[in-house]
Amino acid sequence: MSLQDKLDAMRQNFESGGPPYNIPAPVTETMHRATAELIASGAAKRALKAGDKAPAFTLKDPEGKAVSLAELLASGPLVLTFYRGVWCPYCNADLQALQAALPELEKYGVKLVAISPQTAPNSRRSQRENKLTFAILSDPGNEVAAAFGLRFKLPDYLADLYKNVFKNDLAVVNGDQSWTLPMPARFVIAQDGTILYAEVNPDYTRRPDPEELVPALQKLKAAA
Repeated sequence: MSLQDKLDAMRQNFESGGPPYNIPAPVTETMHRATAELIASGAAKRALKAGDKAPAFTLKDPEGKAVSLAELLASGPLVLTFYRGVWCPYCNADLQALQAALPELEKYGVKLVAISPQTAPNSRRSQRENKLTFAILSDPGNEVAAAFGLRFKLPDYLADLYKNVFKNDLAVVNGDQSWTLPMPARFVIAQDGTILYAEVNPDYTRRPDPEELVPALQKLKAAA
């Protein structure tokens, strides 16, 4: 089963009101509205693309160690994935798929790193529950996500839904009051900082299979 097949099944179960979600139809309609508005805004088209330079950053891992883009690229090319948080089942499935593909990705000499606005304890939970061996970096206020063109602010009606229906208070989960998230995205970055592959989707239920990274990684290996 492909990653997207798995996500489609999750979405169908969620929207049908099946367990463990048991979500009423008006809630689903509200979430559809928010996704449609984000797509219509054209935000994804303004994100960084292949050929752009990746912005420099320094973020902390779950243990508080500072990690810079320059340090990451010093050892080879980078696969960088942005995800919303441990509370998102679609994001968790995405991370699990990347973990399963990691041995294949590493054959091309790349490092895999995830970036999320969530706090360090939540990143440790992500690593533990999804059995991840790759690094997760915390991006307070989605500042790095903004530099990549991924940050967006949740509309008030969606923030209210997250907080009062799903009991998912992003101000607590992320440790800031901005109520912003990154659009899910995946990048392949060459050692000189050039983005070779970029995939950004304003629909959080849509994620590419990790194998879609392979053509870009093959080009990297051939160039080396």
